Amino acid sequence: MKRFLLIVLALCLAAAVAQAKQTIVKSGKPTARIVANIDNGVDKQAAELLQDFVQRISEAKLPIVSGKSAKGDVVIGQGSTEGLTEDGFRLATRDGRLYISSGGDKGALYGVVTLLENYLGVAYYAAGALDVPSMSTIELPDINHHENPAFRYRQSQNYSMATDPLYRIWFRLEEPKDEFAGGNWVHTFNRILPSDRFGETHPEYYSFINGKRRPGHASQWCLTNPEVFEAAAAQIDSIFRANPGTNMISVSQNDGNFTNCHCPECEAVDEYEGALSGNFIRFMNRLAERFPDKQFSTLAYLFTMHPPKHVKPLPNVNIMLCDIDCKREVPLTDNVSGRDFVSALEGWAKISNNIFVWDYGINFDNYLSPFPNFPIIQKNIQLFKKNHVTMHFSQIASSRGGDFAEMRTYMVSKLMWNPDLDCDSLMRAFMNGYYGKAAPYIYQYEKKLEGALLASGKELWIYDSPVTHKDGMLNANCRRAYNELFDQAEAAVAGEKKYLDRVRLSRLPLQYSELEIERAQGIKDYDEVARKLDLFESRVKEYDVPTVNERNNHPVDYCNLYRSRYLQRRAANLAADKPVTFNIAPSKGYAKFGAKALTDGLYGGTTFVESWVGWEGINADFVVDLGEECDIHSVSIDCLHQLGAWILLPKGVKYSVSTDGTNYTPLGEYYRPEDRDPSVKFVEFKVEKAARARYVRAEVEGTIECPSWHYGVGHASWFFIDEIVVN
Repeated sequence: MKRFLLIVLALCLAAAVAQAKQTIVKSGKPTARIVANIDNGVDKQAAELLQDFVQRISEAKLPIVSGKSAKGDVVIGQGSTEGLTEDGFRLATRDGRLYISSGGDKGALYGVVTLLENYLGVAYYAAGALDVPSMSTIELPDINHHENPAFRYRQSQNYSMATDPLYRIWFRLEEPKDEFAGGNWVHTFNRILPSDRFGETHPEYYSFINGKRRPGHASQWCLTNPEVFEAAAAQIDSIFRANPGTNMISVSQNDGNFTNCHCPECEAVDEYEGALSGNFIRFMNRLAERFPDKQFSTLAYLFTMHPPKHVKPLPNVNIMLCDIDCKREVPLTDNVSGRDFVSALEGWAKISNNIFVWDYGINFDNYLSPFPNFPIIQKNIQLFKKNHVTMHFSQIASSRGGDFAEMRTYMVSKLMWNPDLDCDSLMRAFMNGYYGKAAPYIYQYEKKLEGALLASGKELWIYDSPVTHKDGMLNANCRRAYNELFDQAEAAVAGEKKYLDRVRLSRLPLQYSELEIERAQGIKDYDEVARKLDLFESRVKEYDVPTVNERNNHPVDYCNLYRSRYLQRRAANLAADKPVTFNIAPSKGYAKFGAKALTDGLYGGTTFVESWVGWEGINADFVVDLGEECDIHSVSIDCLHQLGAWILLPKGVKYSVSTDGTNYTPLGEYYRPEDRDPSVKFVEFKVEKAARARYVRAEVEGTIECPSWHYGVGHASWFFIDEIVVN
């Protein structure tokens, strides 16, 4: 009898389990419908997405219908919305149906994505990396699942967004065009009141810097000028009228630091508010009052990062707070630069619940360079959530070929949705799916890199160079270990092209770093470095890698430049290792090593932190002692052009020579026109003329201050030299 009861109980349990399952496809045939309001664009898109993937999985096409549902259907846009916020969703089985309900906006879409990912086994990593299972019968278990996003707006970057429209949906990412009227979402002052249009007739609209008004593309507004407010309000009103249906706009400072207005009226406000943001918030509040049904986003960036002491943003003023100056080797709470930002964040959180954080997980100067910041991503996002942040942009570039470009966006997007997910599990899940059998070796590589960074004590920052880490996480022993792991990873997937290609794409930052370190240390084995460069070039071509940095310098151009600049066996430089005397010394810390760096034979790269010697807001004047009288045929200096770092080419240089070090004879001069090209480049200032001399003098004329079109308008500009060559 007991055995009989146990059998009955087991059968009842089995029947209950069977009853809990909802079959939507059986033996390749549809057994359910998708019921949705096709007049609702998002619901229709969600229905079509589900239909598409069910067909990919089973070859069965579920019909999409409107109206009443029947038992067994998947119902989109109905069901309970209790507790759901914007983009939130609920998956719930009831009465033999699966209901996908939405809290608004794209909730139904994200509900379908979660159904596909969590319950049907679809996995998506990047464009061209989508795993879809195959099954002839699809059964859904009993589901009661709901999610709300941590941030109502989530933005990031990845090359996949441009190549596959599904990517943005799958990773629940949004773009400025979704929120901001006319695409006005950051650095908009010059878009709203273009200096080309207003600068000549109304210079008083623009910043007063170092004794005069500075109208220009990067100049800020004189925010205490009532005419500026009225002119801006009129322009903003026209933008909203031209973009019906949008209610948010960014009215924000142009890019650049300390380019705010210093007129007496503006400075009085700055002093009272105790922060340069005070004028900006006062101005935004006036706009918020003029347009109470609109949202005004403004930057708290560089000089406006800290909140004012007195004025508080109105509820419809959004604070876009940026942590651009912070280092990235540890969480923001754990180093000096980060703690300064945390202080600003906490200050804004006390006076606003409408905060947008712009966070940086990027190396602007070297996309193809290891950037092991994965351990800090979650802690920083949790910090933002804790401090009333409702909108979040994680700027990570994720250009094809960049350091773990695919995994970086994968992890960031999931953590922006739910900051409490387990980071290590996310990383392992991505690697296992994306790299296949190579995953364990790639995982070891990343973890060794993270540990080596912390052990080195070196900072990680957004204008970093691999050369900075040549004695730390990228020292010779570390690089040897990393390469061994990549060799093992390639061997593990040697017969599986898609995985092998992904491993080789992810190896590019290590190969790039080796090339950079080799040239910075002085190339010893030209043939070996040439072989490495050839391999790197073949790979960037094969995988269509578009750029090595923010300035869109193409990797093939990098390779060509590397050959001509670093692999070329140069004629003997008479100035090599000769002493240099400064009549006008380099600026700041550059004076300490400048004399040696100008004649050490090491040519700098695109990042100014190594091999370069800089002068800020002044000219340069220095003399090289060749040690004895020599026949001279040419003299040149090599200069860096990197506008983003306020590094402009000199206007020109005058060379003169002497036999006694006292009396100098002009040798020649080289001047060139102003260069506004944003690309990073190296320019030789060369004069060819025969002379006999022991001493060579270079008098370099700098631009002194950034011009009106530049980010640093009105402020001191830099120029950098890495070598003087006398042939």
